[in-house]
Amino acid sequence: MKQCMDVDAVTLRLKRIEGQIRGIIRMIEEDKPCEDILIQIGSAKAALHKTGQIVLQGHMHHCVLDGIESGRKDETMDRLFSAIEQFSRMV
Repeated sequence: MKQCMDVDAVTLRLKRIEGQIRGIIRMIEEDKPCEDILIQIGSAKAALHKTGQIVLQGHMHHCVLDGIESGRKDETMDRLFSAIEQFSRMV
């Protein structure tokens, strides 16, 4: 089975987000202003959302197309709807 996404690119993005989270923890430990911490939390949240978009896009371009082309249309559409539902819960 083919991978649905560029694993290296997604992993790199997640490692950057991990660094952002460590930075937020450091800011809290150093008693930085709440407004600055909230800005960084918003940035990390936006980065996670963008990563989710990339994963969903990969799912649609690879997994969904492969599933439909191989004759598994109903199962593939069910999995797509599930993926979209999971992604839409990211608020």
